[in-house]
Amino acid sequence: MTAVLDTNALMMPVECNVRVFDELDRLLGAGERLVPQAVVVELEDLSTGASEEATAASVGRDLVDRCSIRDHEADYADDAVLELATAEDAYAVTNDGPLKKRLLAEAVPVIGLRDRNKLAITQP
Repeated sequence: MTAVLDTNALMMPVECNVRVFDELDRLLGAGERLVPQAVVVELEDLSTGASEEATAASVGRDLVDRCSIRDHEADYADDAVLELATAEDAYAVTNDGPLKKRLLAEAVPVIGLRDRNKLAITQP
């Protein structure tokens, strides 16, 4: 199954000690992992500096190499995640509460953090 990852999903390994790709494989099996171009830009912007957020974004940017980067029409990263997940009939991976609500309202299943370091699927 295909999954579209947002910025905070790619930062989870540092911020939440989650092995994102192992968890996606556990939940969905092998499949394509997509990242909108806007998410790549957001990670690059966040990765400057020496904060924990910058470190997490830098690790997230490195993890993008394991995914397919996709162009999109949307200007904003959250909009791009919704656009791609809808177009690809894919799961969206996020911990962003407002984005999760938008995705579920558009019938996109969401994968997010459950317990301390496990991911779980929320169906619309």
